[in-house]
Amino acid sequence: MILAFDTATSFGAVCGTSAGGRARTSKAGDLLVAVDELVGEPLEIEGIVVGRGPGSFTSIRIGLAFARSLALSLSVPVAGVSTLDAYRGGLAVIDARRGEVFAPGPIVCRPEELEVAGRTLVGDGAVRYRDVFESAGADVPADDDPRHLPDPLLLLERAGPFGDAALVEPLYVREPDARPKT
Repeated sequence: MILAFDTATSFGAVCGTSAGGRARTSKAGDLLVAVDELVGEPLEIEGIVVGRGPGSFTSIRIGLAFARSLALSLSVPVAGVSTLDAYRGGLAVIDARRGEVFAPGPIVCRPEELEVAGRTLVGDGAVRYRDVFESAGADVPADDDPRHLPDPLLLLERAGPFGDAALVEPLYVREPDARPKT
């Protein structure tokens, strides 16, 4: 069984397995709860797929740290994939905070800078900036539409090659807010 999960968006953690099961928690830090819900016997895990961002800096780190810890304890390989690849049914737009969004490329920009006329937008960024996008001619499904949630089974389909967990790097599109004092 392959375990896949993502923690990069404001929707919390999503988790799935190659057997087709899915689980979700409202906070990235509760990822273990979702994994426990899906995985009866951890030794059945043969590999891990982890969303590596873009998204919340802290949430990405939670997902990658969990993937690395689990992979090391079980001696299984890990594959990384962009969180933007976990969406179906429209252009993925993730809330980047600071009045910005992440979109495929990956890019980070202000919502009004995206060319969205005639497109369907999905993701927490599409929900947060619905008014901006709809006034620019985009369609944004209802807030509770499941297309806004990253799908861990799409992460499985779109993952890169498996290898050492330490080789899976976060996908940061901009510098973090925190800076060391000089």
